[in-house]
Amino acid sequence: METVRAAERELMARLPEGALMQRAAAGLAVACGELLGKVYGSRVVLLVGSGDNGGDALYAGARLARRGAGVAAVLFSPQRAHQGGLAALRAAGGRISDDAPRDIGRADLVVDGIVGIGGRGGLRPKAAQLARAAWESAPVVAVDLPSGVDADSGEVHGDAVRADATVTFGAYKPGLLIDPARDRAGALRLVDIGLTLPQEAELEALQHEDVAELLPRPAPESDKYRRGVVGVVAGSARYPGAAVLAVAGALRGGAGAVRYVGPAADAVLARFPETLVHPGPPDKAGRVQAWVIGPGIGDEADALEDVLAADVPVLVDADGLRFLTPERVRERRAETLLTPHAGEAAALLGRGREEVEAARLASVRELAARYGATVLLKGSTTLVAEADGPVRVNPTGTGWLATAGSGDVLSGVTGSLLAAGLPARDAGSVGAYLHGLAARRAAGPDGAPILASEVAAHLGAAWRDVTH
Repeated sequence: METVRAAERELMARLPEGALMQRAAAGLAVACGELLGKVYGSRVVLLVGSGDNGGDALYAGARLARRGAGVAAVLFSPQRAHQGGLAALRAAGGRISDDAPRDIGRADLVVDGIVGIGGRGGLRPKAAQLARAAWESAPVVAVDLPSGVDADSGEVHGDAVRADATVTFGAYKPGLLIDPARDRAGALRLVDIGLTLPQEAELEALQHEDVAELLPRPAPESDKYRRGVVGVVAGSARYPGAAVLAVAGALRGGAGAVRYVGPAADAVLARFPETLVHPGPPDKAGRVQAWVIGPGIGDEADALEDVLAADVPVLVDADGLRFLTPERVRERRAETLLTPHAGEAAALLGRGREEVEAARLASVRELAARYGATVLLKGSTTLVAEADGPVRVNPTGTGWLATAGSGDVLSGVTGSLLAAGLPARDAGSVGAYLHGLAARRAAGPDGAPILASEVAAHLGAAWRDVTH
């Protein structure tokens, strides 16, 4: 967050005193008004700490009070509260709360301005108690980010505010996009306050237009080889379905052709007769532009060395990850993309799953650096990282993807994009984006349980969503 702080300092040096805070407060007040629907006669409670977020909340509260809202401010450090904001609130008819639980219990909206982006650690007991009361009583809007979360990493150490919406200023903070903090941020709204930021961010989230630009499209003279042939080593006697799902993802992910190697050829051909099958080993299966290996292979790891020895990009998922070493991956000349979930990432890093889930950004960066590979860390917020450069976070994920086989489909989609010539970072990012869109389509607007096969079936529609 030092980048944002530096941009704020540079802008404040050029603006009249207090102008930047007024810009933030104006955007915050508009968002609060929209959430309330009717400002006049509504009851708003401000949770005010000693930093600039508290000042933003106070000035926004003053704007709401001038529009007829009853605004009460709960001051956690009365002597250190923003004096200009306090004066503005009082002048507009707002008041200082003398009974915080009562005011929160009656509120139509609570504004969290307890801690800013410089906060570290969880909330103190009093703040935590009132934050819980607010969540149970009324919609909560966080100022810049929910208090108690780490702005740089998305980690949550102790108690933190859970917001229905977060109004953030100048730039999206990593903590707003990465779980576990992402789950506490609610709907996000960005207010432009005029910051000048570096071209390269620490974190990127692709949007439709970005994905549309990256998606490979066949030219009039294309044939299946020019579009990309992806090899899939997946499935076993125990898990034939993994092969079917990985092939489904690859075919619907845009591959010109899919070569399947493994013991589940009959099951694959029964569903997808266009698949090219081979009993193996992979290096005898024919020409491919990329390999996918791992889903459902169990302990059958003999093919892994064949695949790693190929001078084409390789995606390693699921069971294939168990047999990797950093040294073997690092000596490859072509790109390697690893796609673990949190449990598999924990095994690769030699730590507990809960540690990975609590520090997803640090974990994916460490894995990428250790293996010299691109790493796609699956989960509630999917992250794609290389050893250097910005980490990408996927904005289309949904909890409905927590279903058996969805990772196999993702591997197939992403492998097809590798075969089409996308770099591993782009293939992982675009594959996760399409996968998430397909899952949302399968679940429907109100959300419903879905199957991995349904996700695969909606991939074509996800392409159309992006390209039209």
